[in-house]
Amino acid sequence: MIPFIDLKTQYGAIREEVLNGLNAVLESGQFILGREVSELEKQLAAFTGSKYALCCSSGTDALLMALMALEIGPGDAVITTPFTFFATPESVALRGATPVFSDIDLRTYNMDPEKLEETIRRVQSEGKLKLKAIIPVDLFGQAADYPAIRAVAEKYSLPIIQDACQGFGAKDATGAVAPSMGTIGCTSFFPAKPLGCYGDGGAVFTDDEELYGKMYSILVHGRSSEDKYDNVRLGLNARLDTMQAAVLLAKLKIFPGELERRQEVARTYMECLDGLATLPVILPGYRSVWAQFCLRSPKFREIQDVLKADGIPTARYYPIPMHLLKAMKGYGYKRGDFPCAEEAASNIFALPMHPYLEKETIQRIAKSIARAVGQ
Repeated sequence: MIPFIDLKTQYGAIREEVLNGLNAVLESGQFILGREVSELEKQLAAFTGSKYALCCSSGTDALLMALMALEIGPGDAVITTPFTFFATPESVALRGATPVFSDIDLRTYNMDPEKLEETIRRVQSEGKLKLKAIIPVDLFGQAADYPAIRAVAEKYSLPIIQDACQGFGAKDATGAVAPSMGTIGCTSFFPAKPLGCYGDGGAVFTDDEELYGKMYSILVHGRSSEDKYDNVRLGLNARLDTMQAAVLLAKLKIFPGELERRQEVARTYMECLDGLATLPVILPGYRSVWAQFCLRSPKFREIQDVLKADGIPTARYYPIPMHLLKAMKGYGYKRGDFPCAEEAASNIFALPMHPYLEKETIQRIAKSIARAVGQ
């Protein structure tokens, strides 16, 4: 069986570094907010070009911290994409705010800037909710079109929360590195992410000192910066464990090389699969981190069946767009509201994707797909 994500091979390459890091934490006894956490934050900020990075317990908590820092709550609206993982709109709803969806660009699967402005105007004309923020999602590892989205956001004085939970390390055409492209950036270090720990983890990024201070407080039950027992606001228990930070420090050392390997794997896939399905589109000058390699095909079921028989795993990200989930039914959306998201969801599937995928394996996958589609 071909692994969908090969964490075992990766671990073999960094085993000594990881074990040394974990042993150092065990010897120190500082399992919460130890030295490794602050060191990781420094390195993450430097990698992305952000002024501040703050580690937390998950990508979902990163989104919650961002929303809390921007004081978003009941009566507010946050615009996001209907084609993402549930954590994005879920975080908005958990704050008591209303997730408002805006359709995607079917080429990139990311938020469409033109449709975003249409959505803003519609919400403002209805006058029922106060627009407070935009959450674009860097889906499958490619950054959204932030130069265009930022122009719209600035026009309407709306902050951007960059959901780069799948896109840490992605670049746009200006060379900006995710998640440094919004007012606040969020990422996840779930094990399957391009940069993942051995449990749950995440981080927030910002250049705004005041927002950083709020999120620093929110991280641990709304603590004061002077006295951790002087709670100045409601917060979360959202710290990153020191042992996870040690793992991430080891992985961050090999991350640039792994990103280059992901580019090679993606290029090989593109060459081998040309004409067999709808391939991913990367915007000119952008670098995806290829969290997933997703195809679309009206024959996706036949393809998945053949691949399964050949010992090749697949997955579907995401078969139900957010506005059609049962958990979102109270917001009044219906089928047909976001045709691009619905089209993508109807026939998309993902192939194995990781830096250790060999060319011969990709060629084997391509042969199976060709056979499934009758070529």
